[in-house]
Amino acid sequence: MTVRHLDHLNLTITSWDATVEWYHRVFGFDVVESGVRQGQRWGVLRAGDALLCVYESPERHVLDDDEATRFRAHTLNHFSLRLTDRAVWEATLAREGLPFSYPSPVDWTHSTAWYVLDPSGHEIEVTVWDDDTVSFAGANIQ
Repeated sequence: MTVRHLDHLNLTITSWDATVEWYHRVFGFDVVESGVRQGQRWGVLRAGDALLCVYESPERHVLDDDEATRFRAHTLNHFSLRLTDRAVWEATLAREGLPFSYPSPVDWTHSTAWYVLDPSGHEIEVTVWDDDTVSFAGANIQ
């Protein structure tokens, strides 16, 4: 057995409309499935091979570090989207004026990353790998 890809990430969101519009405008995600279950709007967003499942829960919020510590809760610190075109991403940043949650960009050994927040407060690491090749200590992954 081999894990081929992370299939999807499931997020609770504060606003269906704001989230769907933002992910489409910023990253090109489109709604490929949606509905209402137990009074809660949900959907699957897709951009390339990346899938996000979102469930609208306006009464919830993302825990900050202090709340997570106080409630002894595990949280998702961030998820990352890998992009292939740095110039297009930098133009998107300039156009959108996205707030950074961490001083950005960060130059890692083989990649550059920016840390932005979505409308619900989820932190997203946006990564561009050098030569579009995932590389760790001499091992390249295509």
